[in-house]
Amino acid sequence: MLTILYIGEIQSLFWEKSKLSEDETSNVDLISTVDNFIEKIQSLRKIMLGVSISAVILAPFAIGLSIYLFTHPAFFVILEEKDEFGDFLGVMLAGIIVISGIWFFTGIRQYKSLSNWNQRYCSYLKKKQKLDSQIASEYHLGENQQT
Repeated sequence: MLTILYIGEIQSLFWEKSKLSEDETSNVDLISTVDNFIEKIQSLRKIMLGVSISAVILAPFAIGLSIYLFTHPAFFVILEEKDEFGDFLGVMLAGIIVISGIWFFTGIRQYKSLSNWNQRYCSYLKKKQKLDSQIASEYHLGENQQT
């Protein structure tokens, strides 16, 4: 957020001396757009983390329940007595096992990806703060904001 403020102040400082070309203005817009995009992803990270944790918890539960039903003796009686319904039920439980397995491994992959994202985001914030302080000290922007 500070980068956007500093860029705006720098832009106003140079505006009187020399008009910004369209390329420079589009660069400023691009930087602020990327900055906003990164902040939105960071805010959505908690939701994605919740989805991945639910996949890691609920998928094994669904697989275990399906395997329990497949191995239960009363389930085979239902499969044999109800021809079409039994076939449909068997296919549905097999589908649940396959989809839950995919969901489980996807949740693990997403969790690892989100932890890597958090490390890179922290590095980005440190670099951004360092750049903001360099810009502020170079153009004496901190003094103007206090008055």
